Amino acid sequence: MLTLTENADAVVTTIVGREDASADAGLRIQTAEGQGPNGESRFAVHVAPSPEPADVVIDGVGSRVFLEENAAEALSDKVLDAGVDDEGAVSFTILPQPA
Repeated sequence: MLTLTENADAVVTTIVGREDASADAGLRIQTAEGQGPNGESRFAVHVAPSPEPADVVIDGVGSRVFLEENAAEALSDKVLDAGVDDEGAVSFTILPQPA
């Protein structure tokens, strides 16, 4: 199952809190059309007021992440990390889980 780093948990909490203050809200990750440069899956993220019925819900320390079914499968053995640059732009990185 996808896990979140402390950074990702903090960033998701901040993003969701800015857009939707409800307790059910979270960051939804779904597969996107096309593939990355090495044939890997691409993903889209957005704040959602609640999970879709088939979503896998991951509860972080202060955040909630909703994974669309295909995204949940593709990310089942990954770690989600996040960072914010000097201009405030957020980037997410998908890493392999430690062995």
